[in-house]
Amino acid sequence: MTQTNPEIRIVFPLYPGVTQLDFTGPHQVFSRLPGAKVTTASIGGQPVEADGLVFSSLADLAAVEGCDVLCVPGGLGTSEAMLDEAYMAQIRRLGAGARYMTSVCTGSLILAASGLIRGRRAACHWGWRELLELFGVVPDEGRVVRDGNLFTGGGVTAGLDFAFVVAAELAGEETAQRIQLGLEYAPAPPFDAGRPETAPTAVVEAARKAMAGALDGRRAAAAEAASRLHSV
Repeated sequence: MTQTNPEIRIVFPLYPGVTQLDFTGPHQVFSRLPGAKVTTASIGGQPVEADGLVFSSLADLAAVEGCDVLCVPGGLGTSEAMLDEAYMAQIRRLGAGARYMTSVCTGSLILAASGLIRGRRAACHWGWRELLELFGVVPDEGRVVRDGNLFTGGGVTAGLDFAFVVAAELAGEETAQRIQLGLEYAPAPPFDAGRPETAPTAVVEAARKAMAGALDGRRAAAAEAASRLHSV
C-alpha cells in the first residue's frame, strides 16, 4: 500500500496594504511541503494590492472552512485590517480552530487584536513591537518566536527563517532542510544593518524619523482595536 502524506491546510488571509514578502516568502517554503494545500484568501475574494503588485484569483476568506496553519502577514495596511470587523471575524474563526496560529512582521498585531494570543509571547517588526502590549501580548525581540502553538516572525525577511522553523514542525527537520537547499537559502547580507542593534546610528535615526508619523497612526488604530476587544 502506498503511504500518502496527510494534507496540511495553510491559509494566508490577505488584506489591502499587506507587505508582499511577508507572505510570498513563507508561501514559497510552505508550497514545497509534502501534502501542503496553501490558500491565499481575502474578504470576498477581492484582488489585493501589495507594494505595487496586485494579487488576484484569491479565495473568499469567509468560504475557507478551516485550516491547520493560519499565517497572518503584516504590512502598512495592518492598522486598517485591525479595525475591519469582517476581516477580524474571520481571523478569530480560523485562528480558534487552527492547529497553529502564526504571523510575520506586524501580522502579530492582527493576531493580538483578535484576542487569541493574550498573555503569549510574540515577535513583531522592531518599529511596532511595543504596540503588542496594548493587547496584553508580551513583545519578544526574537527573529522567530514560539510560544506553544503560536509561531511568530519578526520584520518582513524574518518570514523566511520563520517559515523553515514552521516547516520543520510540520514535516521534520530533514524535510525543512531539503526545502532550504532547494531554494538555496544561504543569506549573506552585504551590510550588518538589518537590526537597530547593529545598524549605524545615523541609519537607525533616519528610519525612526521616517516611521514616526506612521507610528502615531498605527498606535491610535491599535488602541482603538484594543478598546473594542476589551469591551467584548
